[in-house]
Amino acid sequence: LTKENSLTEKGGMINGIGDPPPNQHDAMTGSDAQGRLQTPIARIPPGAPAGAPPPAPPANMTCNNWTSSGPGGVMVGHIDRKGGGAAATSWNASHAGAGCSQENLVSTGGNGYFYCFATN
Repeated sequence: LTKENSLTEKGGMINGIGDPPPNQHDAMTGSDAQGRLQTPIARIPPGAPAGAPPPAPPANMTCNNWTSSGPGGVMVGHIDRKGGGAAATSWNASHAGAGCSQENLVSTGGNGYFYCFATN
């Protein structure tokens, strides 16, 4: 998957790295690099003191089976295959998101997008 074929539900391109703001390239997947369910991982919050113990991991990385719009964990991929994170060029497992609320998703470069696959 690439930026050119990862479009909105209306066929529009999604802003990514190098495009005019806002960057919205994070797509929620909940999966690891092999496409399996991501094991929960703790996300160290920005500005955390050096040497501070990491927070407890969330219960899952799927925003509680895609039902939470608040606290929770989520794994995201990069629609444009650019940016930061442990696997910056991965379309399905770039990094953990900040949480499941719209505010959290926007804070790390997302908008609440999912990948949706279809065939003719």
